[in-house]
Amino acid sequence: MGGTASAKPKKSGAEVPRSTSRDDTPFVEAAWLYYHDGLNQNEIADRMNISRASVVNYLSEARMRGWVRVYLDSDVFLEHRLSDQLRKAYGLKDVLIVPDDPSENTASFDRVTRAAAEWLPRLLAPGDRLGVSWGETVYHLAQEMIQTPIDDLTVVQLLGSRPADLGFAAEACTTMVAQKLGGLAINLHVPLLLSSKELRDRLCEEPVVAGQLAALANCNKTVLACGTCDANAHIVQTGIVEAQNLEKYVAEGATGVICGRLIDASGQHLAMETEDRMIGVSLDQMKHKDMSLLVAAGKGRANPARAAIRGGFVTHLATSVSIAENLLESA
Repeated sequence: MGGTASAKPKKSGAEVPRSTSRDDTPFVEAAWLYYHDGLNQNEIADRMNISRASVVNYLSEARMRGWVRVYLDSDVFLEHRLSDQLRKAYGLKDVLIVPDDPSENTASFDRVTRAAAEWLPRLLAPGDRLGVSWGETVYHLAQEMIQTPIDDLTVVQLLGSRPADLGFAAEACTTMVAQKLGGLAINLHVPLLLSSKELRDRLCEEPVVAGQLAALANCNKTVLACGTCDANAHIVQTGIVEAQNLEKYVAEGATGVICGRLIDASGQHLAMETEDRMIGVSLDQMKHKDMSLLVAAGKGRANPARAAIRGGFVTHLATSVSIAENLLESA
């Protein structure tokens, strides 16, 4: 199936106003002529009696305001030559692969998270209970999503809160996804890491917290990333584990991080000393879902992604060509 670029207007639930002021008329007119009527920029300039530079500015402003969004049908990425190979090699239900940006790794990361953001709503149905992980990847995915309301959807925070200087806190990820999908957000209003096991146990027994934990245990679908175990790992930056202790776990085989918990190269749980003080989804609860979308984007994500897939945490994968090729090398 070939890919076509098109403009998608924001739905009524978006952040931009439903009505436009008189001053907005040129922006709307230029966008309509370009995206719907198919006129080129010179033709629009003639039609509106303005300069071509003004047309460029109008179109740019319309996109910045969220009135139009240019996208490629995600089916294009599902039919990549590597997708079928990865499905067969790892027993995945579906794989979305986007081309790497040759200029920089950051741009490739953005490409994957954007494509995954457009794919996720297609994997959901009314009545689903979607569990949302945390971190930079999931946060950027949430930012890239457009308003796509899904009836009777519940969006659940999978792990407790932890201060994140860069804004990638679990509650922010969950709330944003719920807003974009028009779902009910169930946030886990507790710290991720407590000072003692006794305090953690007592807090989990509180009726409100117990109800929230029951909700995360009953998710039938999840969206997640599998983090790295290097010095820049999210669990180090947020203080879940100290860098020197993570080095010790790496020596023991730690390969990836799912919802603040370590897994080895085969996807098996590798327990940390702090885990009996953590509140959040267990790795057993993350397995064998109806749909589990792993977004593998950025430098060093191939080995963690492989571990997550082998561990049974993934049914659907969104990634880049370079990571896909790396995954196939050691399938």
